Amino acid sequence: MEKPRTFRILASIIAMLPAIAPLLHAQTQLPPQEGRQVSANYKISPKDVLDVRVFQEPDLDGVIRVAGDGTASFPLIGPVKIAGLTVAEANQAVAARFRDGYLVNPQVSIVVRAYAKKYFMILGEVAKSGAYDLEGEDEIPLLQAIAMAGGYTKVANPGNITVKRVVDGKETILHFNAKKMAHGNDQSGAMIHSGDIITIAESIF
Repeated sequence: MEKPRTFRILASIIAMLPAIAPLLHAQTQLPPQEGRQVSANYKISPKDVLDVRVFQEPDLDGVIRVAGDGTASFPLIGPVKIAGLTVAEANQAVAARFRDGYLVNPQVSIVVRAYAKKYFMILGEVAKSGAYDLEGEDEIPLLQAIAMAGGYTKVANPGNITVKRVVDGKETILHFNAKKMAHGNDQSGAMIHSGDIITIAESIF
C-alpha cells in the first residue's frame, strides 16, 4: 500500500535535517563587521566611529559617530550615552534601550571602526621626542611611553620626569621616578593619558 503523500513529504524533510542544521546555525551568527582591534578595557570616546549591528534587524545596522557630548544616535531609540563605556558595556546599554518597548531579545554588536585622535607628547632627553598616538588605548604605562620614544639619551635623568596634565580645565604637574619603576618599585598613577606632556630632565653632573 502506497504511503500517504503527507507522510512522504515529512520523511523527506526529516532526512534533510542533518544537511540543513549547519546552515541554520550559520544564520544565527552576525555577519563580519569592519572594525579595529580594541582592548577589552578600552572606553568609547567622543568622535569614535562605531560599526553597529543588530541581529536580524538590518534596518538598524549602520556606522555611527559618537557626538561630542558622548552620545550616539541610533534608529528607533535615539541618542544613548555610551562614551566612557567599554564596548561590552555599550552593547548592553544599547540592547537595553531596544528591549524597552521595541525588540524582544535584541542582540547588539558594536565594534570600533575608527578611533578619535588621542596622543601624548614626550620632550627632553629621549631619542625621538614628539607626539605619539594612543590608538585603541585610554592610557599606557609611563615606561611604555618612554620606550615608544626610543628610550633615554645618554644624559637623561630617569629619576626626574614630569608629566603636565589638564584635569577639569586645571593644569597639574606630576613627578615620577622612572629609575625606581624600572627596578620594580612602581609608583601609583604612573599612567599616561591623552593630552599629557612628558618631559625627561637632563642629568646634572
